This record gives sequence, structure tokens and C-alpha cells, in this order.
Amino acid sequence: MESELEGMRKYFKSGKTKDASWRLSQLKGLLSFIKEKEKEIFKALKEDLGKHHVEAFRDEVGTVIKSINYALKNLEKWMSSEKAPLPKIALLSSAELVPEPLGLVLIISSWNFPLGLSLEPLIGAIAAGNTAVLKPSELAPATSSLLANTLINYLDNNAIKIIQGGSSVGEQLLHHKWDKIFFTGSARVGRIVMSAAAKHLTPVVLELGGKCPAVIDSLSSSWDKQVAVNRVIVSKFGNCAGQACIAIDYILVEKRFASTLVELMKVAIKNVLGDNPRESNTIARIINKQQFLRLKNLLSNLNVQKSVVYGGSMDEENLFIEPIILVDPPIQSEIMTEEIFGPLLPIITLDKIEDSIEFINSRPKPLAIYAFTKSEPFKKRMIAETSSGSLVFNDAVLQYAADSLPFGGVGESGIGKYHGKFSFDVFTHYKGVLRRSFLTDFWYRFPPWNDHKLLLFHYSYNFDYFGLLLVILGLKKSKAGT
Repeated sequence: MESELEGMRKYFKSGKTKDASWRLSQLKGLLSFIKEKEKEIFKALKEDLGKHHVEAFRDEVGTVIKSINYALKNLEKWMSSEKAPLPKIALLSSAELVPEPLGLVLIISSWNFPLGLSLEPLIGAIAAGNTAVLKPSELAPATSSLLANTLINYLDNNAIKIIQGGSSVGEQLLHHKWDKIFFTGSARVGRIVMSAAAKHLTPVVLELGGKCPAVIDSLSSSWDKQVAVNRVIVSKFGNCAGQACIAIDYILVEKRFASTLVELMKVAIKNVLGDNPRESNTIARIINKQQFLRLKNLLSNLNVQKSVVYGGSMDEENLFIEPIILVDPPIQSEIMTEEIFGPLLPIITLDKIEDSIEFINSRPKPLAIYAFTKSEPFKKRMIAETSSGSLVFNDAVLQYAADSLPFGGVGESGIGKYHGKFSFDVFTHYKGVLRRSFLTDFWYRFPPWNDHKLLLFHYSYNFDYFGLLLVILGLKKSKAGT
């Protein structure tokens, strides 16, 4: 492996990947793969996760196509140097920010969106002009194999390699020196990645997750209630069966509105997902038996079982769990302290909706907060008084598809951001370049020192040009010792 990585470093040093033509050709190769192998991609996602092909296109194939087209359209602008303003005192000087690729980067992706979470960061790495190694998740073997054996035929193998394998391969990769590591996965593995990166002082992007709350205000309009509930249902159960870092993890609602909300959700589940979601093929399955048993164990607590108000059916043989709704499970139970990552949805009742702010702030910062409300004062409080990777009003998950918004966490939900130009930026170093003329100089910046020069510095750093002129002309003098 070391010899292959060394070859990639040499290829990067050749400057080939810095050319706009190379970057464009690789992005077009990605696009050709997606379009030409769409059926194979659908088949792999169905095999790995049981995803319906429409869900697969909505959440992975379509978003990747959109991101590639966005990069192709804007690459020339992204690659251009940007003029940096200087103060007027910097006579005959100019400055600019020059974007340059980092070098050799490592991308480790996750299993829940095995295509999207592999290719979204790779788009940024390629657009920025890097060489890259991608390690797809071994827990989605069909997609991993498709990427390693087919996608690679569309790309420059001197610069981009796809390596399959389990945790031992991941550990081996982490032993090497990289110019950046981009990891998507659990906080537990994220700590391992960060620890390994520290040995080489390698910068990292950690796309983790956490418990994303949805705050549902007591909406007065029946239309608003129905729209909110439909969006909650599809955002929770219709995104890889809740196995998504940005899926709604739990709901906060006022006690007086809770029973109404539950009844609306029961109806919406049948309307949106069908009377039998498994038979109608509208919900993905759980990735493997280990994850299935983990979710099952979340309901093992007797008091948690008592809080179930809807659902509860599990099919271990087919790794299927129907949507489950709980009301007020114990706050200290595992279902309320650990990220659920599945089709279990707790509802926590509050005396008043404003209490949701304190509830959210008492827990680690989430990747996303979803607030369904028409109250402008409450919206302002949510913006000002909570911290999260993103904040969405009256919908959920859609921020993932917005190229103009950064996607990433804060605190324990992650480090770094990407999507759109942010994907380019995360794999780019913006080098500051300053140009000066030999004709002018700040003569007072050189020793020997005296109070006159100190006064010149005072006016210079305050950009007081009139005062500076008076000092230079001798019309303003410093007091001794100042």
C-alpha cells in the first residue's frame, strides 16, 4: 500500500491534477458512471439496504448528479484567485487568495447512504485538484464492490483509488500520512480517526451525527398540522428507515397537543407508507442483524415498552422494523441518550413549547434541529439560543440537498462542512499572496526605536491617515515616554 500511495503523491507533484482539464474530465467520468450504471446502482442499494429505486434516486443518485453538475458549472470560478482588500496605507501593494489542492486525501464513507456519502466528498476532492483514496463501507458490500470494480474504470487510476475492506483495512489506511482525512460515521470511530490523524497532525473532517430533535408547535391550522406531520413521517421513516444522521431522532411537543399529534401521525404513516410498509416496499430494511438487535434492545426496558403507542412489529429474519412511536419514554433510558438510527420515534411532552430550547441545550449539540412553528418570536429564539449544524423551519432533511448551505456538525455532531462550493473549500488551501513594490516602504518599522516611531505606529494601526500625515510633517509630536 505504501508504494501505491507514494506513486499517488508523485503523481500529484507532477501537477497533472491541478489542471482544470483534468478536474473536468474526472467529474464528467463520475457523471457518466452514474448515468450509465443507474440500474446497477439501484440493484446494489436494494441488495444492501432494501431501498426502493425511487428513494435511492431521491436521496443518492439524484443528489450526486446535481452536485456534479453544480461543480462542473462553477469549477472555473472556484479555481480562480480572489483579490484580497488591503488598507490604503499599503501603497503600491496588492493581495490575493490563491486556491490550491491539499495533496493526497483519504475518504472513509458510511453504509447508510453508501453511494452518496462516498461520492459527495469525492466530488469536492476532485474539483479541488487532489489525489484521493476512497474506502467505501464494508457493511454495504454490493455498493462497495460496484464502486471499486466499475467506477474506477471511469477515473484516472493514477490519482484516484478505491480500496475495499473492513475495519482492519481502515486501521491500516489510518497509519499512513495524509493531507486530509474525511470521515463519515459514528462518533466512536470518529474518535479513532482523530486520534490516528493526530500522530501526523493531519487535518480531519468528521461527519458524525447525534440526536436531531424536531420541535412541533401547537399549530392552529389543520392544513399546517397535516403538512408538518407528513414531512415528519417521510423525514423519519422514509430516509433509509431512519438510518440517517440527519433523520429526526425525537420530537418535542406540548402536552396538550401530544395526543392530537399521535393520531395525525398514525393516519399519515398509513397514507404515506401504506397499510403494510414492508409489503409496499416503501421503507428500507435495517442494514444487518447487529443493528437490528441494537434497535430491538432499545425497547427492552419495561418502562420504554409501556411508552409505545403505535407499531412494535419486528421481523428479524428479514431485518424489518415497522414504524414505532413512543410517548414520554424515560429521559434517562438508552433510547433517549443514544442516537437511535432507525424507525423508532420518541415523543417528549413539555408544559410549553419554549421549554424545548432548554431541553435541547441540556444535550450535546445536534447535527440538525427541525422546528415546525409559525411563531416569529419563537423562531428568533431558536436561532439565537440554540446551536446545531443546521436549523430548518417547517421541514426536515431538505438542507442536505441545498448546494448553497454547508452540511456538517458542531461539537460532538462533527467537525468541518461540505456540499456545493463548501466541498471544494474543504479540500482546498487558500494561500495568501502579497505583492509589494520596491518604491515605497514603512521606514518607521525598522529599528532603532524612538517615541516618534511609536506615535507613527499608533496612527498607522488605527488607519488615521490625517493624524499620520501630521506626525510625518512634524506638526504633531509625541510626549516623552508615550
